[in-house]
Amino acid sequence: MVDADQTFVIVGGGLAGAKAAETLRAEGFTGRVILICDELDHPYERPPLSKGHLLGREERDSVFVHEPAWYARNDIELHLGQTVDAVDRAARTVRLGDDGTLIRYDKLLLVTGAEPRRLDVPGTDLAGVHHLRRLAHAERLKGVLAALGRDNGHLVIAGAGWIGLEVAAAARQYGAEVTVIEPEPTPLYGALGPELGNLFAELHREHGVRFHFGVRLTEIIGQDGMVLAARTDDGEEHPAHDVLAAIGAAPRTGLAEAAGLELADPAVGGGIVVDERLRTSDPDIHAAGDVANLPCSGGRLRVEHWANARDGGPAAARAMLGQDVTYDRVPYFFSDQYDLGMEYSGWAPPGSYDQVVIRGDAGKREFIAFWVRERRVLAGMNVNVWDVTEHIQRLIRSGAEVDVEALADPHVPLADLVS
Repeated sequence: MVDADQTFVIVGGGLAGAKAAETLRAEGFTGRVILICDELDHPYERPPLSKGHLLGREERDSVFVHEPAWYARNDIELHLGQTVDAVDRAARTVRLGDDGTLIRYDKLLLVTGAEPRRLDVPGTDLAGVHHLRRLAHAERLKGVLAALGRDNGHLVIAGAGWIGLEVAAAARQYGAEVTVIEPEPTPLYGALGPELGNLFAELHREHGVRFHFGVRLTEIIGQDGMVLAARTDDGEEHPAHDVLAAIGAAPRTGLAEAAGLELADPAVGGGIVVDERLRTSDPDIHAAGDVANLPCSGGRLRVEHWANARDGGPAAARAMLGQDVTYDRVPYFFSDQYDLGMEYSGWAPPGSYDQVVIRGDAGKREFIAFWVRERRVLAGMNVNVWDVTEHIQRLIRSGAEVDVEALADPHVPLADLVS
């Protein structure tokens, strides 16, 4: 049992932090819950920032995890626009960055998230260079895309990952001209490999997106503070009125590093090392969400997607309460681009699989793809096919050998492939 006079502090006001606070109360914790968020907005979900909200289909208020009054009703001490600049593990305190106030904790949860990687090229200080991570970024970018659409303007996107492609789709739907610059040979190369990456390239080309593969952005050219073009390392110049840097995100580990917590090697994604109970190297400190590096199939993996924040925050909260928790969710994410909707489960980067098995009609973009190694399913992606995620994840979890011909046959129920 946890004493009512204990204080649990959560540093990070995203989805993981808000769901952790909700879970603490739902599980009956009656002590102090302090949630510290460095943004002025209440905790919100990030997927709409590059999807529905960016397209203007979802109202601003729809992104928030809870209505603002929920925090007071549930006796959550919410500190908006506050940063934590130090953790004293010996004294079990965190120090607020604005005035040096010390807050003592009995348990501490770090859900500090990730931040956009910055382009290290000339011209990044120009007014038309953007990132997309926060609600304020999305609000600004929505206005930019609308203006580009009205004026037949050009958007250059550095990076053909999920954020880059989702913004490309939104920009085309606003009517903007779009060029995507990507050093890999296909979009989503690190996530899907070339086989399925090419499918997304074709989808976007059909909607008028131009790709420039195998090159890197080397300079953003401007005049009087405005963007005029983007130059790549093959010497080409691409017309641009605005540039989006979508080259990935880095875990925000500065606070953990200064506190002496164990960090993961960048080769496995970096972040804060946690165990199956989301405990860091300090048993009184947990971490979850984008910043946590998790044990996974004998190795380690850092997962940046929405489901990991949604599920990891509550799991960490229960572990902080002393419950027997094993956090072993199959990585999961989803994307919507034009009329294509997809869900992906598992993890199968290039080099980890020996074949991709297609069930359904890839030409019509109604299919399931399976990444397979030695007849075992590592990952699966359903494209415009629904209500199959549970079966895909069961296949991944089982680690069992499957009949590859049956896996590819839509007439064989997926449920029959797992004993």
